[in-house]
Amino acid sequence: MARSRVRPLLADVVRNELRRAIVAGEFPFGSKMPNEDLLAERFGVSRVTVREAVRGLIEDGYVVRRQGAGTFVTRRPHLRNSLDSNFSYTAFLESAGTRAGKQVLSLRTIAADEESAQALAVDPGTEVVEVRRIRTADRRPAIYSIDQLPRDLVDPVRDKDAFQGSMYRFLSDTGHAVDHGDAVLHPAVADRELARILEVAAGTPLQHLSQVDVDAAGRPVMYSREWFAPTVIELRVYRRGPGVFEDPTH
Repeated sequence: MARSRVRPLLADVVRNELRRAIVAGEFPFGSKMPNEDLLAERFGVSRVTVREAVRGLIEDGYVVRRQGAGTFVTRRPHLRNSLDSNFSYTAFLESAGTRAGKQVLSLRTIAADEESAQALAVDPGTEVVEVRRIRTADRRPAIYSIDQLPRDLVDPVRDKDAFQGSMYRFLSDTGHAVDHGDAVLHPAVADRELARILEVAAGTPLQHLSQVDVDAAGRPVMYSREWFAPTVIELRVYRRGPGVFEDPTH
């Protein structure tokens, strides 16, 4: 049975709207953000919701809180994808105020090699469906991805329209909503093919991510390899501090 779609939390809605306002220049670099009361009135939500939304912007690197002074916009950012969250890139790009686009370069059934077989927990040679896509932000190539899914979950002919949208939504609608992903960030440089696809110079350093998405039953349902154009989008991790250390001798 297909799962019902989950409505986004109010704090996420407010964070996305504020992020869009920052990227659009409504709140320029160095400016002080409106206080919680004004933001709560603007969005018709509670101060607690605003506080949670702003905390998300801090974690994403869009604003910084200065004790006793307020919250200020950092340098105008590239699009920033926080690695502690797993979501649709199309939804992310749209929430950032850009015109999101997608182009399917190829869609085919192939035999799983050793790497993809291990990632998807199948035998080498098992049929998997592979799709290669480019996601764009305001018509600029932002992300090149190669996704592979088990053949029994998707049919390249029957489900071809699914690849024009969010694969996370497709998996959710077919009863395999992604519960979590295991991702590894790799160093990479653009070879000729990647340079052509992402419209960067050959040899440009890229952020490269490989990820296995797993459903609630613990089954690997998608193996992805992604390359990010550094002039358009960057990957970030918000690392919380260890807190106050206590002297073990006391």
